[in-house]
Amino acid sequence: MKTESMLFGGVAAFFGGAAALYGVWSGEPAGTAALVVACGMASLVSFFFLVQYRRKGRRPQDRKDAEVADGAGPVAFFPDESPWPVVTALGFAVTATGVVYGLWLFLIGCGVLARGVFGMAFQYARR
Repeated sequence: MKTESMLFGGVAAFFGGAAALYGVWSGEPAGTAALVVACGMASLVSFFFLVQYRRKGRRPQDRKDAEVADGAGPVAFFPDESPWPVVTALGFAVTATGVVYGLWLFLIGCGVLARGVFGMAFQYARR
């Protein structure tokens, strides 16, 4: 995961530098904002990979002296089917529709969306 962290860190640095240069030279706020958001997203992915590397250590793919057999065994936990992605999608659809039709529908959609996101995040918390 260290390699992935460095890769996305480089992407974040590129977008950060591009945002700074673009913001100074063009003065156009929309493109600058898009580049800043891209820098933030790449930084977030880089940080995630760095935390996983520190938490789990080096993988066999990270070592030059590793054999194929070193990567054998269970890879990770893969959950069973879950209803929460459907609830999240429904909540997002109702929220987006509420932007058009009114605040009341938007608030209902936000509630459904929040329940779906929390359901996905915490469904395996006791595992």
